[in-house]
Amino acid sequence: MNDLRLKSGSRFPMGATPDDEGVNFCIFSRHATRVELLLYESHDSPDAFAVIPLDPETNRTFYFWHVYVCGAGPGTCYTWRVHGPDNTRESGFRFDPRRELLDPWARIVTDTLWDRAAAMEHDTADVPGMRAMVPPADQYDWEGDTPLARSAGNAVIYEMHVGGFTRHPSSGVRHPGTFVGVIEKIPYLKDLGITDVELMPVMAFDQQDVPPGARERGLHNFWGYSPHSFFAPHPGYSVSPERGTVIDEFRDMVKAFHRAGIGVIMDVVFNHTAEGGEDGPVINFKGLGNRAFYHLDPNDRRKYLDFTGCGNTINCNHPLVAAFIVECLEYWVEKLHVDGFRFDLASVMARGEDTRPMYHAPVVWSIEFSAQLAATRLIAEAWDAGGLYQVGGFPGFRWQEWNGLYRDVMRRFVRGDHGVVNEVATRIAGSSDLYQPSGRFPFTSINFITCHDGFTMYDLVSYNRKHNEANGENNRDGSDENYSWNCGVEGDTDDPEILALRRRQVKNFMALLMLSQGVPMILAGDEVLRSQQGNNNCYCQDNELGWFDWNLVEENRDIFRFVKEMIAFRMRHPCLNRKHFLTGAKLNKRHVPDISWHGLKPGSLPWDNPQGRFLSFTMGGVEDREPDIHVIINMEETALRVSLPDAPVFSWCLAVDTMRQSPDDIVLPEEQKPWPENTVRAGARSILVFENRQAGSHPAMQ
Repeated sequence: MNDLRLKSGSRFPMGATPDDEGVNFCIFSRHATRVELLLYESHDSPDAFAVIPLDPETNRTFYFWHVYVCGAGPGTCYTWRVHGPDNTRESGFRFDPRRELLDPWARIVTDTLWDRAAAMEHDTADVPGMRAMVPPADQYDWEGDTPLARSAGNAVIYEMHVGGFTRHPSSGVRHPGTFVGVIEKIPYLKDLGITDVELMPVMAFDQQDVPPGARERGLHNFWGYSPHSFFAPHPGYSVSPERGTVIDEFRDMVKAFHRAGIGVIMDVVFNHTAEGGEDGPVINFKGLGNRAFYHLDPNDRRKYLDFTGCGNTINCNHPLVAAFIVECLEYWVEKLHVDGFRFDLASVMARGEDTRPMYHAPVVWSIEFSAQLAATRLIAEAWDAGGLYQVGGFPGFRWQEWNGLYRDVMRRFVRGDHGVVNEVATRIAGSSDLYQPSGRFPFTSINFITCHDGFTMYDLVSYNRKHNEANGENNRDGSDENYSWNCGVEGDTDDPEILALRRRQVKNFMALLMLSQGVPMILAGDEVLRSQQGNNNCYCQDNELGWFDWNLVEENRDIFRFVKEMIAFRMRHPCLNRKHFLTGAKLNKRHVPDISWHGLKPGSLPWDNPQGRFLSFTMGGVEDREPDIHVIINMEETALRVSLPDAPVFSWCLAVDTMRQSPDDIVLPEEQKPWPENTVRAGARSILVFENRQAGSHPAMQ
């Protein structure tokens, strides 16, 4: 303390900012009466080497508390203690000077001494908190890298978990479960053909945030949907978190992805925090500005309004909170070169301070209009746990949306439900019913069959019901309605017919996904039949149940090849990625409409049999040299004889048949041959795709 000299400091920037002489510290707390800064030599030092009280006359500007500490530098760890009113029931304040608070603007955090259970004992004094670390001066060499700034449309997204992707022993990487470990697997993703990874939460989160049943089993929060520090990469994904290298390790990963031409989209959780509800711990926001940051029960402000299912709800449209969120997003783009964001339970962000939905929600539109985010992908999970469902109507124009209606109807169709053909056609065509009235586009729809939340694709065809007993909640957690079908046997089987059907069903799902207008998203591991043994909520399974088993890549090479070639098929057909909705009236130079729908014969319509499970369509190539395509989808339980439409110019050549075994299930352009008949046998529960081309030409018609 004697070696440190203090200056009043500045209210900008927020957090801890080092320079050649020291560090400027700044925190926000409008109603605090007294603030102290605690400095530690390291992440695990038992005692602070300096406790610096801030003078409200010289260290406070507006609602900001700040101090400049000469002699402090990068690597110094720090926390805050904040005094103020604590009549929580009436005021909503939760000031408690016994609690050491984590800086919400921290760039690097450490949870070495954190004990969530102890922190939840409200009568316990002096509980060690998480600590922030002063970051190094920003001297990272990006080597010319910038965010990719690609258009939102021509993409194939791969949703993956940073830790789970390489933590399995079979991964063979040098640093399993880390940002650095992911870099070694980028060639695999490049080979698959994906254009963007969507990383499950990588902002620092509380791994100890699990219900009692999971805690008793020694489980912890694996997925990361329990954030506490929105500016900081998660220390658990760092090779050396104690050295504060996590920011550069994250940057190394982003730079490596960009070199491979792959964008990085972050799953961000601006709807709740790890502080939970009334009985949750005080980490940062509760102790600094509880009333501003959260939605509180107006009748008893000790209680939190919960529209997330996680105990609290962020008050996103409070002016300070909205500014915090926008500043945070801009930081990840400007300083860490992120290409986009997927917003978890994004409808929370459309709730006003009174919790009612707002179309002109300030935070949503501020994100949309931010100049720094102008080229950044914005994807909304357009619902919340409070019943606000906004698929097709999320505020804003640039925002893409996870299309939950697409997911549900495709699952129902492939499992064999009747009466859904009309909606299936609408979803394949880009969900114009949802997006066209507001002037948006087919690529507004993020199409997916599976995601982290629910069954994997192989489990979707292997289980009729969830099996979440390993989570310690008596199978009560997770969704009960999965629209799944086990193909005749629940779970594992050695029946060859059932196993063959399951593989075909997976190929059917993947084919539909790649043949639909909109942006397809694949769950990591679905391309190699990864299973969670029927667990549809692996949020706490940081083990082989939740990890990517790299042995599956060889075991299921046929499915990997099918997915890879379906992605390639999509990429060589611009007609599958149109910027405008299909009309059936737009003709190409071969006089083929942008789309025409068929029943078993050309000219008949599939909706003439509303209870049927058959659908066929022809799409005209957008470019002169792009082949037209004809798709036959038979989800009936029996094979059907189907007539092909007349082939303009050249011949119909079989490109895809999910009934066939690999490698005959996908025929590469240079190996295609003219179909010898004007009819084709569509096997039960199968999809066929034809291309209109001169046989053997590649990749476009000759």
